[in-house]
Amino acid sequence: MSTSAASHLSPSYPDRAAWGTAPKLRAWQQEAFDLYFTREPRDFLTVATPGAGKTTYALRIASELLSRGVIKAVTIVTPTEHLKRQWADAAGRVGIGIDPEFKNSQGATSRDYTGVAVTYAQVAMHPALHRARTEARKTLVIFDEIHHAGDAKSWGDGVREAFEPATRRLQLTGTPFRSDDNPIPFVGYTEDAEGALRSVSDYSYGYGPALADGVVRPVIFLAYSGEMKWRTRAGDEITATLGTPLTKDQLGQAWRAALDPKGDWIRQVIQAADRRLTEVRRGMPDAGGLIIATDHETARAYAKHLRAVTGEGATVVLSDDPGASAKIKEFSASQQRWLVAVRMVSEGVDIPRLAVGIYATSISTPLFFAQAIGRFVRMRKRGETASVFVPSVPLLLSFAAEMEAERDHVLNRKRDEDGLDDLLLEQAQREQKQPDTLGDELPFQTLEASATFDRVLYDGGEFGTAAAAGSPEEEDFLGLPGLLEPEQVASLLRKRQADQQAAAKKKPKAGPPELAPHEQIAELRKELNGLVGAWNHRTGQPHGVIHAELRRSCGGPAIAQATADQIRERIAMIRKWAAARK
Repeated sequence: MSTSAASHLSPSYPDRAAWGTAPKLRAWQQEAFDLYFTREPRDFLTVATPGAGKTTYALRIASELLSRGVIKAVTIVTPTEHLKRQWADAAGRVGIGIDPEFKNSQGATSRDYTGVAVTYAQVAMHPALHRARTEARKTLVIFDEIHHAGDAKSWGDGVREAFEPATRRLQLTGTPFRSDDNPIPFVGYTEDAEGALRSVSDYSYGYGPALADGVVRPVIFLAYSGEMKWRTRAGDEITATLGTPLTKDQLGQAWRAALDPKGDWIRQVIQAADRRLTEVRRGMPDAGGLIIATDHETARAYAKHLRAVTGEGATVVLSDDPGASAKIKEFSASQQRWLVAVRMVSEGVDIPRLAVGIYATSISTPLFFAQAIGRFVRMRKRGETASVFVPSVPLLLSFAAEMEAERDHVLNRKRDEDGLDDLLLEQAQREQKQPDTLGDELPFQTLEASATFDRVLYDGGEFGTAAAAGSPEEEDFLGLPGLLEPEQVASLLRKRQADQQAAAKKKPKAGPPELAPHEQIAELRKELNGLVGAWNHRTGQPHGVIHAELRRSCGGPAIAQATADQIRERIAMIRKWAAARK
């Protein structure tokens, strides 16, 4: 079933609702909740866009099932350790005690808890233990981002074995399903017209309906191109412009040069993003920014750039940092401007005040991109907007333009169906400490990397024209108010576009560039030789004879020694001959 929120129910807009604890259900949450208890299913798959409030919805169902006595325990399965604690915090605020520190070696947890939070990897390591716990008490299993159960065959097999006896299973996901053929446990599939198996959700609530309901923020994408220059291992120096047609290898190299912290591209984009954050903070005083980096080394380097730009430090969160969860929680509750992270905040991690982002990573899967953008769309009050800075890479721009597209998980499909099978999310999420590579490009040294404002993408449309970093044209878009309704965003972008086009028409057209003396003479000789060639075709006279006749008529030396004025005189003479002959 695919549906938007019921028109007769008004979405709620909690000003600063704690994660998972909105005071009342939003329209879509209420509708999905009612549908669940109308059907009383054993399995129920809910697909809802990031930021829509899946946690509040799932915990409300858990509370109702507990109060009715349908279940006695809750098990929450998450992709990461951090999300275990996040779920436990949210559940605690609604009176459900969840143990996020449960280890397989324990076998059991305290009676103070109603259930546990575990990771998919943890379940796969000892499925028999989790099956025994599930069989011991009537259990609801909540699968957070259920597509991760297909990350590896062992994970899927483990999840099936562990939770097949569950009384109820609630599957949640907020992003497009996997691009591989690993079936997702407890998800139903139906055959489509082409013979492929397509996943079937019981309730779906996409970004488009959520934006229309005012549940999520509108996202403004600011794309930056620029000229990149690098040296390959063979010593060749290559120059390319990001945002222009390039081969796959050239694009990969240019993209890598842009993200190189030693180049100016990322510095200029960080400066632009911080200016945008300053503007957003006029309406959202606690607004924060996030740079999603590819690896540990560049994350630290980006933090140094931020300190140089803002005069204050940034919180850096690395995947192997044991204190990462505490850092994220501290940043979420602070007024600090910037957070730099490697991958781990791409999915599920909730920092409602994030409003400006830089997609500074080499990962190019649609799933990861959607998860990353999902960090910025959670709305706390009406009018909040999100701004995300991206490199002008065609694949990323296509993802940005298709924000409202809803995808299913498809098995046995043709591999070129959408051209998005570039990397598996499992590879994208791997721990990364050193710079990685894009494609099969040769290692190289970045020589130059400069940023140019390219365009703005919003709601499937494109606005603005190429402009230098720091130009008034760029500032037109960086200075958009931070609090705008979706319709106001579109209207204001169209106005900015029209103003820039009108200003461009009023500017006097620049004349031809001033040429150096040798360039002027070369151009004049070229013009004269062309006219002599045309006269040769018309009269049959040899070129040398024509040049000699021009010298007799106009005077002066041979063309190799003639001045610019003497060549112009001969051009005028041969044109006069042509006019007289007509």
